[in-house]
Amino acid sequence: MHDTSEIRKNILNMIKTLFDPEIPVNVWDLGLIYGVDVDSEGIVLIIMTLTSPNCPVIDILPEQVREVASSVPGVEEVEVEIVWDPPWNKEMMSDEAKLELGMLS
Repeated sequence: MHDTSEIRKNILNMIKTLFDPEIPVNVWDLGLIYGVDVDSEGIVLIIMTLTSPNCPVIDILPEQVREVASSVPGVEEVEVEIVWDPPWNKEMMSDEAKLELGMLS
């Protein structure tokens, strides 16, 4: 039996270390991660999107998310599912991301 809340917190901390190569903001604050579910066996499902289906890192970023999540103690297996609905938009970004990108004053 794993402490799912602690594992989830640690996964989110690791995801926050990943940055979109085109935008100087981490993927969490960009709003690309829609969900992180951890079951009691340490099986993780991450639902994420990208800024567009033509995103140049479509093959790289989801694998990086899987790798950092897999590095968390207690994680046995990670599946990253890419979804396009709802489509990503700038409103999904955190206030910190908007401030970093000069979208807030």
